[in-house]
Amino acid sequence: MARARVTVVGAGFVGAATAQRIVEKNLADVVLTDIVEGMPQGKALDIMESAPVEGFDAKISGTNDYKDTAGSDVIVITAGLARKPGMTREDLISKNAAIVSDVVDQVIKYSPQSILVIVSNPLDIMTYLAQKRSGFPQRRVFGMAGVLDSARMAYFIAEELKVKPSEVNAVVLGGHGDLMVPVPRFCTVRGKSITEQIPPARLEAINQRTRDGGAEIVKLLKTGSAYYAPSSSVVKMLEAILNDRKTALPVCAYLNGEYGLKDVYCGVPVILGRSGVIQIVELALNEKEKEALHASVAGVKKSCRELDSLMKQTA
Repeated sequence: MARARVTVVGAGFVGAATAQRIVEKNLADVVLTDIVEGMPQGKALDIMESAPVEGFDAKISGTNDYKDTAGSDVIVITAGLARKPGMTREDLISKNAAIVSDVVDQVIKYSPQSILVIVSNPLDIMTYLAQKRSGFPQRRVFGMAGVLDSARMAYFIAEELKVKPSEVNAVVLGGHGDLMVPVPRFCTVRGKSITEQIPPARLEAINQRTRDGGAEIVKLLKTGSAYYAPSSSVVKMLEAILNDRKTALPVCAYLNGEYGLKDVYCGVPVILGRSGVIQIVELALNEKEKEALHASVAGVKKSCRELDSLMKQTA
């Protein structure tokens, strides 16, 4: 049986780390592409030279030509400018919209049956753009954010309760930004709700640190943004897709009435498999949680309207 083929667009920190994790798990053969000549080729060669040590036999190649990505099962788009200290995800809209538009035009030409997984920020808006630009069914275009945001929250909970991170299940909904919605009521440690284990004040501090998770790392690094946890989160999604696991994972997915929301991309739990998003999982939110989710999505919709206006002006 032929191994799956994944294209990773963008050979920066997130893209290269994603490519490395994919081949080390023998999950798929990888094409790593970037506009910078020599960079994807050099990083691909460096990763392949670790194969005798790491013991994987999946292949990775680097290229500057989108023709080499032809026939990919999944396209992971990480291309775009990274945030700098003091910069919000929304500050990136105009610059990254141009980059993502060009990437989508190229990859769908050579892999018209592929699934698009968007990682570029601002995540929800770039996912919306990628779907509109590609014309792909919404189930085949979605973004990586919920896995990352939930993982960050799970780690903070594990630190607070002095338990293993693997024993924590966390849930974060909404847009990937300042208005994301951690939902402690659905977060558990060893099956028990964290609302019974962590005082409200400490819980709110964890919620806020989760919202600020990316900015905290940007501030510490000063010249870059997170890439270890984001790349792990992408590969978690790819495992569900390529192995058709039909796994429940939080992703930036298109909503068409679910949660009372329509024609918008935002973070919700879904069942993920070989065809993409198989089903949206609707949690029984209380009124306060629902209000927070709708407020988060209102911000996403506003940014999408601004993007639509911007794209018309530059068309």
